[in-house]
Amino acid sequence: MNTSTIDSYSLKHYTRLMISFFGCLLVLSIFQYSILYAKGVVDSVIGRSFLIALVHQIGFTSIVGVLLAFPFKFWENFRPRYGFVLVFTLLGILLIIEAMLIAYFCTTLVPLGSDILGYSWDDIKITISNSGGFAISIYLFIGIVFLMTLFFGLYRITSKFYHKISGMYPFTIILFSLFVATLFTEGRPINQNKTQYLAVNLYNSSTEDNTYVADVEYPLIKRPETPNVLGGYFDLKEEKPNIVFIMVEGLGRDFVGEGAEYGGFTPFLDSLTTKSLYWENCLSNTGRTFGVIPSLLGSLPFGKSGFMELEDYPNKLTLYGILKNNGYHTSFYQGTNSSFDNVEKFLRSENIDFILDKSGFGKNYELQAEDAAGSSWGYPDLELFKKSMSLPRKSAQPRIEVYMTISTHEPFIPPRAEFYTKKVDKIVNNGNFERKKEKVIKNNDGVFASLLYTDDALRWVFDAYKKQPNYGNTIFVITGDHRLIPIPQRNNLSRFHVPLIIYSPMLKETRRMSAVSSHFDVTPTILSLLNGKYELKMPKKVAWMGDALDMNEAFRSTKDIPLMRNKNELKEYISGTKLYSDGDVLELEENLNVGSSFGGGSQVERKLDNFKSLNAYVTANNKIIPDSLAIFTIQKEKFDESEIVWVNSVFNGKNFDKAYLTAKELAFDKEYDRALLLSRFILSEVPGHIDTKVLMGRINAWNGRYGTAIEILQECINMVPDYVDSYSALFDVYFWSGKNKEAYELITLVQQNSSGVDEIQDKIARARREYRKGKVVAAK
Repeated sequence: MNTSTIDSYSLKHYTRLMISFFGCLLVLSIFQYSILYAKGVVDSVIGRSFLIALVHQIGFTSIVGVLLAFPFKFWENFRPRYGFVLVFTLLGILLIIEAMLIAYFCTTLVPLGSDILGYSWDDIKITISNSGGFAISIYLFIGIVFLMTLFFGLYRITSKFYHKISGMYPFTIILFSLFVATLFTEGRPINQNKTQYLAVNLYNSSTEDNTYVADVEYPLIKRPETPNVLGGYFDLKEEKPNIVFIMVEGLGRDFVGEGAEYGGFTPFLDSLTTKSLYWENCLSNTGRTFGVIPSLLGSLPFGKSGFMELEDYPNKLTLYGILKNNGYHTSFYQGTNSSFDNVEKFLRSENIDFILDKSGFGKNYELQAEDAAGSSWGYPDLELFKKSMSLPRKSAQPRIEVYMTISTHEPFIPPRAEFYTKKVDKIVNNGNFERKKEKVIKNNDGVFASLLYTDDALRWVFDAYKKQPNYGNTIFVITGDHRLIPIPQRNNLSRFHVPLIIYSPMLKETRRMSAVSSHFDVTPTILSLLNGKYELKMPKKVAWMGDALDMNEAFRSTKDIPLMRNKNELKEYISGTKLYSDGDVLELEENLNVGSSFGGGSQVERKLDNFKSLNAYVTANNKIIPDSLAIFTIQKEKFDESEIVWVNSVFNGKNFDKAYLTAKELAFDKEYDRALLLSRFILSEVPGHIDTKVLMGRINAWNGRYGTAIEILQECINMVPDYVDSYSALFDVYFWSGKNKEAYELITLVQQNSSGVDEIQDKIARARREYRKGKVVAAK
């Protein structure tokens, strides 16, 4: 930018900046609507919604113009050109932010709001990376360069067209009037300025008053009197049944069962709905994956950003805990990293017996294909099921097994992608889809190919369970965590609308329910079924958010159901037939369609406000249940004040990988006590930090505590069978302690499990050599 010929900038230059800023926002709006049109989300680029978007962009330009006018004038008077450079820079930053938020919206179809407060930076990086990596790709850089070039180019062009304005105050009054006018213009996330939407949501969230005046200390407590609505449908055996949950990523009702909007892509599940107890109008209580485990398996409130995001978990009761207390083996299986969304932390708090995640597969399983950013989300669904079914199971012990799938998640690259894409084309060509839906399917063929792949994977795992000796005594629960995000939604409720299928060989009859229920109702209903037959050791009181699943075949809605759209965004609430959604009150209709409502809005809004207050109170103050009712309380390792002070002196923050490196340096400097203290602290916060556990094993060995070291390292191998560092350390400990036979036997295990076996061939050779040497000595 050539500014050398200008001594000071006046209001006319500021006006040109604001006109150029609006021009860039106009281009960004065209980009947004073009992308949405290409995806089949909107019917046209230039339409009523686009015109409303322009009005809101004018309003945003106006308020920005008002806010920056005075700093511009002040700094120009203070020192020429400073005000211009400051405003030009700030407007450029706002344009970059708006472009990134529009890109996010075009990917998720949901604007980024106060939910951003619910994610750590590490979570955001992982999510972006595995959703196509737009924010870290070359396209972002190209987009920024284009945007800044456009901004400056428009500024240069406006020198020929701007209108002179003689005074500051008339100009600011015009801008402010334009902004006020937009407040009376209808706005939806699609046509609102995304930066303004984010700022307003952050402000509302931070200033929201959730004060709760408690009449009782534990307001959720009640007697476990959920009616046994499932008992008549099952012919239960004398032995307690196995319970298998399969939470399918993105499995919305719009893709499953009779009358599905995008039917034909889940043929196995479609068939299963006709052989099961099937709720076609079930609601996930959260609009993203972060909330499905606490809601489905615990009927728990949300907390501010999702229950699993709470720093310290309050006392709670879950299906995991209660069944474990009744002799069940508890396990969880997923193909991604279990630390994401604090899944592992939550599961460990329930004293779970076994967790399989991305780190535990070994070399015999193939990762999902890398996306454009070069990263893989984890192991696809069929690999997950194959790994799970390869693990030993004690037939005499009842089990609760929970799966979380990933293949129907961005970036939608299923194995054999070409095969499944051709199947999508065949279904479209042979189907009877409306033109608009056909366009959506073709523009999102990766999504529908992923659905077909996951459906085949589900068929495989059911066939695998049929070969298990206790298949006849198993109850399967299949549902979605939320509806697929990239596919256009019918209404504000669509993202929560999921199928719920309960299937078992023990079912005496099938039934299809159209009544509205939610994930909150599943745990109380399952426990009521089991308790009715086996008289479980049940807590005297519970604090479920839900009640029994509604078994009514005809459509009806009788429950109060809070719905958390995203982390930190609790904006929907159902009360009977009324849906309150972000200020609107809608009437629930069959198939969870919504229509206009002309009453009852204030009552539903009050219920939502009351729930927000109760939700904040019970989760922030450990007031869900008292200690006396808790089955598993959180037993975090305790540290005295001097230990905490020292830990804080060497570790300030939440990057536990850096803390591990510090502990490693201390160990290498032979400060073993300090290294162990920091390692214990890391594991108290992140129990699955495998590098820290291996380090603790090594430190114990260096101190001559070989038995403790071996125990720790064997636990590491059980946790993460593929991780070669655990084997490497254990080979060393066996060598130092003279356990040559054990070292030799370890060779077979590492060769079976670890893809990194080539990295420790020297230690394997040493183990063989020492074992043979020992046999020679024994022979003499």
